[in-house]
Amino acid sequence: MASSAAKRYAQAVFSLGKEQGTLDAWGDDLAMLARVVADERIATYLTNPSVAAERRIEAFESSLHTNVQPEAKNLAKMLIERDRTMLIPEIREMFDDRLRTERGIAVATVTTAERLNEAEQDLIRQKLEAMYRLQVELAMKIDPDIIGGIIIRVGDQVIDGSVRNKLEKMRTRLMAGRL
Repeated sequence: MASSAAKRYAQAVFSLGKEQGTLDAWGDDLAMLARVVADERIATYLTNPSVAAERRIEAFESSLHTNVQPEAKNLAKMLIERDRTMLIPEIREMFDDRLRTERGIAVATVTTAERLNEAEQDLIRQKLEAMYRLQVELAMKIDPDIIGGIIIRVGDQVIDGSVRNKLEKMRTRLMAGRL
């Protein structure tokens, strides 16, 4: 579940980026900030309350491998000072979701029992784009437990064409005495 604090930060960053025409730069900056806090050693230091905020900010800034916007550095400083550094990955995810929505892009999580080749993925993407009239990005997952078939999730909608689901439906009908 998304935290309300992360949601507010993501909304503020998105609004600022849209106003300044820097949405792509913000996407890059948030990705960089998220990579920094993903380092377990750095994250431990940044969340250590016995280290002064100024020292944590210095350590964070020295961990940045590329230049980021001053506003992104300010966001990082503010989060460190408020002991909310670990919200950065969630803020990034919410920002990216909002950016995709703004650009008419949907994410479809496609679960199959085995890896699909590029041609199969392209066919699924094309069908979903025609169905939803949006550009679609696929997030592929492999779950052998579905036995075969495919499960597609786009937002709140689920298309379950898995063999496991069909077997469960058949079992339910058999138990109810109807086939």
